Amino acid sequence: MNKDELIQIQLQPLLDYFQKLIPLNTVEKELVSSFFKSRLYRKRQYVLQEGDVCNHFNFVVRGCLRLYKVDDKGNTHIIHFAVENWWISEIGSFHSRKPSEMSIDALEDTIVLQISYEDLITIYKQAPKFDKIFRVLIENSYVSLQKRMLQNISSTAEDRYLSFIENYSHLANRLPQTQIASFLGITPEFLSRLRNKQVSPKS
Repeated sequence: MNKDELIQIQLQPLLDYFQKLIPLNTVEKELVSSFFKSRLYRKRQYVLQEGDVCNHFNFVVRGCLRLYKVDDKGNTHIIHFAVENWWISEIGSFHSRKPSEMSIDALEDTIVLQISYEDLITIYKQAPKFDKIFRVLIENSYVSLQKRMLQNISSTAEDRYLSFIENYSHLANRLPQTQIASFLGITPEFLSRLRNKQVSPKS
């Protein structure tokens, strides 16, 4: 398999993703091939470091990334995980072109398809359909973040854990317990106790 064939295989999940939102014509598919670049991040490698400007929107082809913040006490607060067919970016920094207050790194060896800020503006101009697609992506991200914030202030730790198992069951055995605990805002020890209760998701 040559390099071009490999890139095409990696592009197919992204093309399929776009097709489910808004069908693309041949020219638009060619724009995706032209503007999205494949990148491999090794486990623990930074995609974005706090203090840098976020320059890319990332679509995960294979692997797992996390968006997180380390507070003044050294505690890690995970905002978002992204696995296959999910997007990840520090949207505030990406659009404002200001330094990010958060970081993104790889929890596994991860292949992404990424588009730069400049190329995204260009693709908007060449094919306005992408403006709508990315507006939907950002709106969905905002709604998801709002729901999570509401859950964090109105739900118990056990409820948050059950919700995680219900909505992200495919991640429960894939991610280290420390990462899940950080996402839920609890200690690994408390998460272990919740797991030991062998609770099942609500029906």
